[in-house]
Amino acid sequence: MIRFKRRPQLAKRNAQNNKSNNGANIGYEAELWRMADALRGSMDAAEYKHVVLGLIFLKYISDAFEELHAKLEAEIDQGADPEDPDEYRAKNVFWVPKEARWSALKNNAKQPNIGTLVDDAMHAIERDNPSLKNVLPKDYARPSLDKQRLGQLIDMVSNIMVGDAEARSKDVLGRVYEYFLSQFASAEGKKGGEFYTPRSVVKLLVEMLEPYKGRVYDPCCGSAGMFVQSEKFIKAHGGRVKDIAIYGQESNYTTWRLAKMNLAIRGIEGKIEQGDTFQNDRFPDLKADFILANPPFNMKDWGGDRLKDDKRWKFGIPPKNNANYAWIQHMIHHLSPSGVAGFVLANGSMSSNQSGEGEIRKQIIEADLVDCMVALPGQLFYSTPIPACLWFLARDKKNHRFRDRRGEVLFIDARNMGQMIDRTHRELTDEEIRKVADTYHAWRGESDAGTYEDVPGFCKSATLEDIRKHGYVLTPGRYVGAPPQEDDGIPFEEKMTELTAKLFEQFTEAQRLEAEIRKNLKHLGFGEDYET
Repeated sequence: MIRFKRRPQLAKRNAQNNKSNNGANIGYEAELWRMADALRGSMDAAEYKHVVLGLIFLKYISDAFEELHAKLEAEIDQGADPEDPDEYRAKNVFWVPKEARWSALKNNAKQPNIGTLVDDAMHAIERDNPSLKNVLPKDYARPSLDKQRLGQLIDMVSNIMVGDAEARSKDVLGRVYEYFLSQFASAEGKKGGEFYTPRSVVKLLVEMLEPYKGRVYDPCCGSAGMFVQSEKFIKAHGGRVKDIAIYGQESNYTTWRLAKMNLAIRGIEGKIEQGDTFQNDRFPDLKADFILANPPFNMKDWGGDRLKDDKRWKFGIPPKNNANYAWIQHMIHHLSPSGVAGFVLANGSMSSNQSGEGEIRKQIIEADLVDCMVALPGQLFYSTPIPACLWFLARDKKNHRFRDRRGEVLFIDARNMGQMIDRTHRELTDEEIRKVADTYHAWRGESDAGTYEDVPGFCKSATLEDIRKHGYVLTPGRYVGAPPQEDDGIPFEEKMTELTAKLFEQFTEAQRLEAEIRKNLKHLGFGEDYET
């Protein structure tokens, strides 16, 4: 059994989180989604995603601007200038030129040129706010976008306040944006995995790694969910967001734009670069304190044949038809001397011996970099129904933050966790996330995390020698064993008598069925040659 001493801040946070059950259904967001989806018509979800999220982002900018604009107008006699962009920049509010203000779009929502007006608004905002350059969608005037539906969408968005002080304090836009991202990921199916990692998986990674302070890096950041959840974690623990520096890279240009908007609406500053992480690493000298990532599973086309001599492959050259071990070694390369990493990979990464992967895994294990392995249930991801796993790596297991864990690896089997939130998708509950995270914290010896003990069927602290005996396979099921069977209180003799009686009943029934079949075959003129 594992005995935990609940941390006060954790208990308080979980009491709040349990009310929303991980955000699967958090109120008006679902209603907004239904309204927006009804306006989609025949447009593909991947295309419509940018139409809707771009408008919501524009509404956020306008709300914050209009609120400050009204305040400055009231202070004109004190020298305030409501049309001075610097007044807004000084308050970390985006400057919105007149042609881009939401009121202008709302008043023209029914006009046939509304698409052009929205594009012009996006161009104007990017022109006057360099941090948003090349980020906002600007293709609302295209013929394939139904302008009547666009006008209806603008009317719908006009009815919600997302950027004023009250809405910002409640993170209204953040919640709407995150909910819409998850819904679009679900609607897009496999392609949705390219930009969105399910919230419960991100939350589990963040809760386990606890990125309070330092450099946080995601080499395939998608729509920036890891960074958003890290910010929430820090705030929930009373920390300061400015204590972390964010670095991210995303190869897909349109997804990179989503990430930039996702951070901008929350006021999170970070260096988010666009480009191929393997072929054009935009942070070659970065040594991160925390790495959180969900790389594409079993990525085949990653250009490995052009990187055979890359300095990142310290433990062996990754196979050119699967990037799993390229991602692992890329992240190891970018860890600081005391850095830790947590990332999602396909289950095959734990046991594959194809194309030298087994030898690379052996070298990583022998270097004592693997800290913890978690087996996840299936149906968590929008990109694939197959189960995945979490890897946790630590550069220095004797880093004095926790106990000396050299020569040990924690295995956690969470395959039976999660609740179905719809017909095809599962989600980890807050309680399950807490159980897994607390187990890891207790095992690595955090001062207020309680005492760790192995639990058959759930967790096992194994040695490197144990792993060698298993051929360097890291599948948790090999180590945690089977859960104990509950004693039902029925004596063995009684059970055996009952089972024997059932067995003989089945023998008798089998003989009866055999005789019946023989009789029917004989009646049909078959079977005489086989009688005994």
